[in-house]
Amino acid sequence: MKDNSTPDGLPFMKMHGLGNDFVVIDGRGRTAHVTPELARALGDRHRGVGFDQLAVIEAEDGVDARLTFWNADGSLSSTCGNATRCIARFLMDETGKARLALRTERGLLTAEDAGGGLTRVNMGAPLLDWREIPLAEAMDTLHLPIEGDPVATGMGNPHCTFFVPDAEAVELERLGPRYEHHPLYPERTNVEFVSLLGPDAIRLRIWERGTGVTLASGSCSCAAAVAAARRGLTGRRVSVHVDGGVLEIDWRDDGVWMTAPTAYVFDGVLTPAFLGAL
Repeated sequence: MKDNSTPDGLPFMKMHGLGNDFVVIDGRGRTAHVTPELARALGDRHRGVGFDQLAVIEAEDGVDARLTFWNADGSLSSTCGNATRCIARFLMDETGKARLALRTERGLLTAEDAGGGLTRVNMGAPLLDWREIPLAEAMDTLHLPIEGDPVATGMGNPHCTFFVPDAEAVELERLGPRYEHHPLYPERTNVEFVSLLGPDAIRLRIWERGTGVTLASGSCSCAAAVAAARRGLTGRRVSVHVDGGVLEIDWRDDGVWMTAPTAYVFDGVLTPAFLGAL
């Protein structure tokens, strides 16, 4: 690894959205060359820092920032809703702006101050065609030919959503990896298990592609809400109850908006010795 730090090490921030936690590297004004090896080493909760996703902030003309996301296994992710909200709050506090334009591999996302300490982001329109998600072959994305009759949704990353009587009873550690690697998903998939709490509320438990069990996930919450609305189980505005708290999801004409709190926990510096060992 080269040119990813100053002689004194590489600064980072630790943030979370409802327990969905992130290491954030601010690459504006410095070289922050992230590699799969660095992402895996940082993601190790015993030998590194630990995170569900790693996010890198970079400057880009015409937008407030460009964001890149990495999973704990060293793979890239096109989007990460809760990390986007956390970084948006950080940038709003830094600049005084109440509305931001953020570039991701998913596209241009809008973030807003929702008041009361909450941050809202538009995750874009859901992808409902099998090619866009993507799936391995043409099929009805509302009823996949998989035991359990799940729904496929794309939110810039692929999702497989199961509706079950009791999400609390699902063995995530056993079922999550099975469906993450299902052959119908050539790029692997996030896996959600959802039970209905009412016409405007769902209970969601999450297995994230490349990471595993997480307390919350913005894109998974959006995908689950879209799947529930498409099935006619809820309206397009729902409260999503995850292990870490509650997100408000609103599927509007201009995209899927997600609102929830964020937390900026601490700053740290990766030592030259840690970086050199990679």
